[in-house]
Amino acid sequence: MIDKKTVETILSKVIYPGFAKSIIDFGFVKHISVADNKIEIHLDIPSSAPQIEAQLKEEIRKRLALPENVQCHIDITKPKMPKETSSHGKNVLPGIQNFIMVSSGKGGVGKSTTSVNLAIALAQQGKRVGLLDVDIYGPNIPRMMGIEDRQPVFLGNKIKPIIAHHVQVMSIGSLIAKDASLIWKGAMVTQAIEQMLKDILWNKLDILLFDMPPGTGDAQLALAQNLPVTAGVCVTTPQKVALDDTVRSMDMFNQLHIPIAGIVENMSGFICPDSGKEYDIFGKGTTKPLAEQYHTQILGEVPIEPAIREGGDSGLPITVLAPHCETSKRYQSIAARIWEFVLKINEEGGVDNKKIQPTVF
Repeated sequence: MIDKKTVETILSKVIYPGFAKSIIDFGFVKHISVADNKIEIHLDIPSSAPQIEAQLKEEIRKRLALPENVQCHIDITKPKMPKETSSHGKNVLPGIQNFIMVSSGKGGVGKSTTSVNLAIALAQQGKRVGLLDVDIYGPNIPRMMGIEDRQPVFLGNKIKPIIAHHVQVMSIGSLIAKDASLIWKGAMVTQAIEQMLKDILWNKLDILLFDMPPGTGDAQLALAQNLPVTAGVCVTTPQKVALDDTVRSMDMFNQLHIPIAGIVENMSGFICPDSGKEYDIFGKGTTKPLAEQYHTQILGEVPIEPAIREGGDSGLPITVLAPHCETSKRYQSIAARIWEFVLKINEEGGVDNKKIQPTVF
């Protein structure tokens, strides 16, 4: 009679479709029981695609090769079918639960600063967080996270992410010579991003944030085609010239069927370091009509504060450098709202932006 240990050994040879690791290696096998000529196996997999479930069941039964008098029940738990995305169910990173694309319509609005502080805020709230810098032409994450002089560890052809402020981090800036320029065409950008997704050895993560290049180009499309992006976060500033470009970014999310978690209005007011008083020197609250237009919410308004620049330059982002200041509190609040949105997507199998009541915080 086959025993539990034998079943586990056999399952260790069942490779998860599209990958080199087994369902045991990934930790997808949650329960095995063997009793009275009956075997029960319970899997918990990250893909909602029915063909993956069918393929796994067929492979398991084939490898077990049980006699007719032995019954085998295979129960597979999988997430609800997600809202349609341009990935069509493809997921090259099955060990990661959620993917957040932090984007902006134009450069210079503080997208990288936002990505860094949101990643740290989520980690401070107990989440397992990764941050991937896919801003090919302007990778600023190494400096901001204080890993500019640290080299990643290579294990064969794979790369271990660098740990900084309890966040797993990787950037194209950590893989090329310092100050080297990348003069790449679109196809090269796409290939580089696809390679980074496959070659980085992320530990299991609750959420992986992508610091995207500005605009709506090859990098955004390459990412969306390889991953079922959970949600998009748009970073902008109150000026109309920034809002004009933000519309394109929001429209991109809609076209790629990516639920919009909301808008971060950056450089929204100025906090005087001497008095602590806030002044609306560049405007404030101008993103409300945009949020209403795209049926989403304003996640938060982040003011200009000298400590933000100091933290970014020193490798100690403001959520680390001054965790109790007003700006850090706002990043914490934004991170909490993003996570709340992620939970809603996971619960409902997708969120229709048109059903979200826009809210200003």
